[in-house]
Amino acid sequence: MKRIYLAGPDVFREDSITWGKYLQTVCEEHGLTGLYPLDNDIAPRHNPQETAHAIAQANMQMIRQADGVVANLEPFRGIEPDSGTVFEVGVAIALGKPVWVYFPHTGDLLQQVPDIDAGRCAQGWLVEDFGLPRNLMLACQWHGYSPTVEEAIAEMAQLLG
Repeated sequence: MKRIYLAGPDVFREDSITWGKYLQTVCEEHGLTGLYPLDNDIAPRHNPQETAHAIAQANMQMIRQADGVVANLEPFRGIEPDSGTVFEVGVAIALGKPVWVYFPHTGDLLQQVPDIDAGRCAQGWLVEDFGLPRNLMLACQWHGYSPTVEEAIAEMAQLLG
């Protein structure tokens, strides 16, 4: 059975364990094995930094073992996706693994960023205008986009055949 890494800020949900089981069930319905980061059983280390390092290494190993990645790129703590998830997408792309993403579509970046004046956000940064729903470095690399996780998993199953 093909394995997919389930990337996203979902591990921060209040119901993260239950949600992870749900995602894995959806994967199984499509003939896939879902690798969910919280499946890693990481014992606390001597200090928080060592624990964080162990978590990061375990997640990297899951990505290496996966045949593809399904990533939640919904806005997280603002208008941008979770930076850890974006990193995981980059790792998967660098390893040559297909990535399918999902998030509720809310238009291109210009439509998503509030208080734009002459193409610049309130902080004065230029907002790229390529008609893409995420930064071009993400949107030009993923294999596809779906508005829901269920659709994304189904598409990844088709892609991995």
